[in-house]
Amino acid sequence: RTIFGGKGNTMSYEFKDKFAIVGLGVTKVGHMPDYSARTLQTEAARLAIEDAGLKAKDIDGAINSLADGSGGTPGMWTDAFPRVLGLPVKFYFNLARGGAVAALSLITATRFLEMGLANYVVVAYGSDDWSRMHKGKDQVLMPVRKKGVWGDCLGELTAASFHSQFASRHMFEYGTTSRQLGMVAVSERKWACLNPAAYLYGRPITIEDHQTSAVLVWPYHLLDYSLVSDGGTAFVITTAERAKGLRKPPVYIMGFGSGEQMRKLWWDKENYTQLDVAPSKEAAFKMAGIELKDIDVAQFYDCFTAEVIFQLEDYGWCKKGEGGPFVEAGNIMPGGTIPVNTGGGLLCSHHHLDFTPMAEGVIQMRGEGGDRQVKNAEICQVSGHGGEIIKPGMCSIHTTTILRR
Repeated sequence: RTIFGGKGNTMSYEFKDKFAIVGLGVTKVGHMPDYSARTLQTEAARLAIEDAGLKAKDIDGAINSLADGSGGTPGMWTDAFPRVLGLPVKFYFNLARGGAVAALSLITATRFLEMGLANYVVVAYGSDDWSRMHKGKDQVLMPVRKKGVWGDCLGELTAASFHSQFASRHMFEYGTTSRQLGMVAVSERKWACLNPAAYLYGRPITIEDHQTSAVLVWPYHLLDYSLVSDGGTAFVITTAERAKGLRKPPVYIMGFGSGEQMRKLWWDKENYTQLDVAPSKEAAFKMAGIELKDIDVAQFYDCFTAEVIFQLEDYGWCKKGEGGPFVEAGNIMPGGTIPVNTGGGLLCSHHHLDFTPMAEGVIQMRGEGGDRQVKNAEICQVSGHGGEIIKPGMCSIHTTTILRR
């Protein structure tokens, strides 16, 4: 079922609709100082297995998804979540790549399934980021500094230090305004207020609230930042054939693509007004056999507000430089032309890397969105982004996953 080769240097792989997400587990999210990341990850995995209508004995593969293999989230524990749950797994390993790790973990799982090395694979992520940041100076969430880092002397201390460069460059090039960035936050908060599971549920904001919130790293106000969250998210993946007849309707993986900005010169100013969407979109859409007009709902990785504007432009919902006015016109909020981050996203629901948009994509494709459900939604595009390599210049992966009901 796998075919490599073809004309020139092209490579094809029979992938579309061969695998499905059949279980979803999401714990409570927000501030949970009494629980470790491993406890939350384990609970998410348990919920996903239960959601699929499976038993522990059915799960024979597991992937431990991490934010950063070199620091931040601990990669080694005294025990692993499959042993805590008593899963008879044939393989278990760590996989880390920032905000693209959910997509990469899912695709890795499909390879084990395709080779017949597993029947059901659970992919799980757990975070106690908020709690660790509030336990004292010795527990502050700071990644291990990589060898050769030269950003510190230029002021690179947190993610906002270099992400803000991209927002300010876009403002310089295209006239994007702070109010337009703020409308991303306002739009996503409207979605969050339709999602009882979102951390900021029931707390709407106005553009004035955004504009009067503190400026932390110019041009970003406090409300341009994504949340820091405790919690866990997990998926169970299997083949399309095994997905039939399980407890919940399968959500099929139609296509996948990836782009990587490390192939470019990091100082090229063009890199500061776009993400590496083009190769990722091309591969995923070609594999899925779709066009942009076929997308009913989009779940973007939204670590900061500008990244949403970049993706609206880079995927083609508007022209380059027109993302700010597009958002300001109400196009991504409830009732808009393209529903974006219908659960509230990382900005307003919770930050579980790209597990957050992937989980909301599954919810929408199952029709389980309640008041936020997009009517007749059949195809969802999910993005992942992150894993900076060069700091303070960004050099990041971008992933595109196409899901369908």
